Amino acid sequence: MSQYRQSSSSLSSLISGAVLGAAGLAWWLFSEAEKRQKTRKQQAMLYAPRMQDGSEAFETSSSKKSNQSSEQLEQRVEQLNAAIADVRKQLEDLGARS
Repeated sequence: MSQYRQSSSSLSSLISGAVLGAAGLAWWLFSEAEKRQKTRKQQAMLYAPRMQDGSEAFETSSSKKSNQSSEQLEQRVEQLNAAIADVRKQLEDLGARS
């Protein structure tokens, strides 16, 4: 009877060890997959096509008022594009450090 208990406890230890090992492996694989996915998303954002000055989106009219507002709008777009370029550069620097 003692031999039966010993083999039963070693079998249950073996099974519980296998289950814990499988759970640990699954958790590790899942975390690695998440890291890879996050890295791919960051790289995709860094290499996303960059917009030009955006002037092709605006039609110019002959009136003086609309021409001034168009110029102001173009200047604002240029400022925003410069700010985006600065942020993109900072992200690239952060990515290079990692």
